[in-house]
Amino acid sequence: MNNEVIAIQGIEGSFHHQVAREYFGEQVQVSMCSSFKELAEQVAKQSVTKAVMAIENSTAGSILHNYAYVDEYELEVVGEHYIPVKMNLMALPGETLESITEVYSHPIALLQCKNFFKQYPHIKLIEDNDTAEAAKRIAEQGLKNTAAIASATAAEIFKLNLLAQNIHSEQTNTTRFLIISKKGEKVEQADKASLKLILKHEQGSLLKALQILDRYGLDMTKIQSLPIVDEPWKYSFFIDVTFKELPVFVEAMKALEEVSEAHKILGIYKNKNHETRQ
Repeated sequence: MNNEVIAIQGIEGSFHHQVAREYFGEQVQVSMCSSFKELAEQVAKQSVTKAVMAIENSTAGSILHNYAYVDEYELEVVGEHYIPVKMNLMALPGETLESITEVYSHPIALLQCKNFFKQYPHIKLIEDNDTAEAAKRIAEQGLKNTAAIASATAAEIFKLNLLAQNIHSEQTNTTRFLIISKKGEKVEQADKASLKLILKHEQGSLLKALQILDRYGLDMTKIQSLPIVDEPWKYSFFIDVTFKELPVFVEAMKALEEVSEAHKILGIYKNKNHETRQ
């Protein structure tokens, strides 16, 4: 894996970077993308080997358009990774909670940590574009009396001191990331798949599709719908399923032809949900 370059959304020290390090190793080489679209394009052009792409959060829900990018750019899901979202307060060496007057971070991060700051009314919370970018700016510009909320990875990379750890209110907040590739790969002991399904315009077609999944013993872990561009009131369904035997999954996909106009396997990979780190 040493020769691989992995695309991430955001910069070094971001949660995407943390996932890349955990999944591919501490020394992973990354290509930093400003948007998920840019990330998908890099994978499609094969200017990178694979990419890490956030797909859903346990409290905020799905990032629906990322499913669409996987589909549009003909990419394949080859793995997944879960991380608990842990927010940390960091600043230059020598700073303390009492010396900090301003804290910068992404609006969602600030919202998730607002209860912590109730005990520090002298601190002003200021919205920023990105958690890791706020940490990087403090380090590069030597900003005193200023702190950022970001991952522990950001503190390590930018050599900032952790003033407080795990300051987020929701302690079970977890984000799921997909590992995507252009070429795909055979995954040993695969037991999970992501699908795109366009149903026939018939009464009860969704119910019939779900009954097929049940008939073949597939456990649906997620279903989301996304409108089809230029086709009003028509939707693509993005579905995640787990299964015990690959041949049975293949038979289920054949059976779905009865109720669908089109269906596509976006990836077959190893289910990692039960290995979520705490």
